[in-house]
Amino acid sequence: MTANKVLSRLGLAMRAGKLVSGEETVLKAIRGGEAKLVVLAKDASDNTGKKMADKCGSYGVPLVVGFTRYELGWAVGKPERVMFAVTDQGFADMIAGGWVQHSEVENIE
Repeated sequence: MTANKVLSRLGLAMRAGKLVSGEETVLKAIRGGEAKLVVLAKDASDNTGKKMADKCGSYGVPLVVGFTRYELGWAVGKPERVMFAVTDQGFADMIAGGWVQHSEVENIE
């Protein structure tokens, strides 16, 4: 699967209202059990990466890291974005499935 397909799936999830962005909103979705998958930019700060990895690990939410903040923002038609939470299991499976096949992406469980 190409990188563009993965990014277009993120855009589709955003248009469907199944994607939230921003640190506080993503953390709220994780704590509330709404997050099915968390997407983190590969150029996020070390502190942000550790915080998301710890929080996702604690709540059992899959975390994938890849693409830059600019690519993630472009995918959803917004300025740069560092993280998203996918709130629908179908979209989460579709996005994570493409992520595994994309070589620029690192999976963190």
